[in-house]
Amino acid sequence: MRKFLQNITRRKSGTALLADYELDDNIQGTNLVRTLRLKDLVSFGIAAIIGAGIFSTIGNASAAGGPGVSLLFIFTAIACGFSALCYAQFASSIPVSGSAYTYAYASFGELVAWIIGWDLLMEYAIGNIAVAISWSDYFTAVLQGVGIGMPEYLTMDFLSASRGYAAAQELMAKGQTLAELPSGMQEAFLAWQNAPVLGSVKLVADLPALGITVLITYLVYIGIKESKRTANLLVLLKLIVILLVITVGAFYVNTDNWSPFAPNGISGILKGVSAVFFAYIGFDAISTTAEECENPQRDLPRAMILALVICTTLYVILALILTGMVPYNELAVGDPLAYVFSRVNMDAMAGIVAVSAIVAMASVLLVFQYGQPRIWMSMSRDGLLPKIFSDIHPKHKTPWFATIVTGFVVAVPALFMNLTEVTDLTSIGTLFAFVLVCGGILLMEEKQKEVETLHKGFQVPYINAKYTLPLLTIGLLALLYVYNGEAMTSYLSTEGGWEVFQHKLPLLGFIVITIIMTVLSFTRNLSLIPVLGLLTNLYLMTELGITNWARFLGWLAFGLILYFAYGYRNSKLGKHQL
Repeated sequence: MRKFLQNITRRKSGTALLADYELDDNIQGTNLVRTLRLKDLVSFGIAAIIGAGIFSTIGNASAAGGPGVSLLFIFTAIACGFSALCYAQFASSIPVSGSAYTYAYASFGELVAWIIGWDLLMEYAIGNIAVAISWSDYFTAVLQGVGIGMPEYLTMDFLSASRGYAAAQELMAKGQTLAELPSGMQEAFLAWQNAPVLGSVKLVADLPALGITVLITYLVYIGIKESKRTANLLVLLKLIVILLVITVGAFYVNTDNWSPFAPNGISGILKGVSAVFFAYIGFDAISTTAEECENPQRDLPRAMILALVICTTLYVILALILTGMVPYNELAVGDPLAYVFSRVNMDAMAGIVAVSAIVAMASVLLVFQYGQPRIWMSMSRDGLLPKIFSDIHPKHKTPWFATIVTGFVVAVPALFMNLTEVTDLTSIGTLFAFVLVCGGILLMEEKQKEVETLHKGFQVPYINAKYTLPLLTIGLLALLYVYNGEAMTSYLSTEGGWEVFQHKLPLLGFIVITIIMTVLSFTRNLSLIPVLGLLTNLYLMTELGITNWARFLGWLAFGLILYFAYGYRNSKLGKHQL
């Protein structure tokens, strides 16, 4: 048993990671030219963050929380800020590819590295599914704007059509007409009703989402990638359009729509966690550029914080503009920015937004579709996946097999899955990665001697959590009791049996971990910033519901089966230690 535990916790030291980077001249992605400066890194971060989040999921968040969702953007950005500092320390200390997977290998060991790598594969894949679906919404809107219509059953996923049809039938049975239903529900009803049938199965599929995924995968396969100048130009285009939306939209804001500010209370605001956090999923992509930075120790931390500040400011202002232009409950649509201008009879602006969204989201899809095969490749290089995943195409110099697999993993679900389903899973996966990165910093601080053998770079500012964390915990509990005591009492109640209790499990787990971290902070003088990063991200995970936790844990369990069936026995680090 002791040997087994030693094997699954074997760590790849930072020194070894740097040595692998310096010696490996034949793997795509290593020995890259360090040309990226601070402005380029900030641009890259904005390019990754401003995509489907700002053009799509911000609508779902606003519909759930009303104008008060703007506060959730700020809270989420703070949680991301703690994580960004932890990412920055790893990226500057170990400036190699692999992101959270590599950092976990250096801090927690092989099993946790596999878990986070497997998690990242889900995060990137499902995130791209959401981007593809949202791209489809804007693409079909543009086609309709120029008089080219496509049947609803070819532009909508199977789940949305099925559920929308059932909901529409229920409302129509109560006396409402089809014309009185929300536009999204009308489309779902028509898609399901008019879809051809094969046997007993309705043939409903999102073909534009499939098309853009195939196209992007092909571009990635043949080695096409954005240059630094192209990325900067795309960011400039996005920012111009967003500033145009804010400027023009401000003239159509009706402040009455901001009252009530939080129509569904705190719980309503927190329902938007998955949609809001999905907006920030791209900030960790900055860490993947470590090998291409001129000065990663100096510029990576600055770039991460600057990108977060800029994007958070835009998100907050945009959320207020959207909820001011139309009632918040109308914003649960796939293309909210275009929708609000159509709603105020500004079809020209809606068209500009839709066209720019097509370009913006296609570029985000390209960035992450290019990055995901590199995760497969990194895990394969360590022996945790079959060697073919790190096989490089002799002509295109890309991980060809991993790229094709990535295309299938994104394209097939994009045909049939619902946008909300995929963003929830992406958010919980990203939050989990952030929790482990913050935890990794705490572990690395325990191994300070090893850290000192690495190239010194940015360090998370040390603030002793010994007294600060207990005081913060007590203060938050007091505030909750004063302002939400009834809900606390109800939560601690055992009424409702297992059906009710299971939904409390994530928060109960968070409470237990908070107590443990508070005790450890007092007894071991832990660093406050990574502890707060771990706890805030873990709390956001509790807001994603037991269903998403069950799916997420199921995915990790499946990954563990694969690890012990293949990776454990084929690990290069394990073979080296024999």
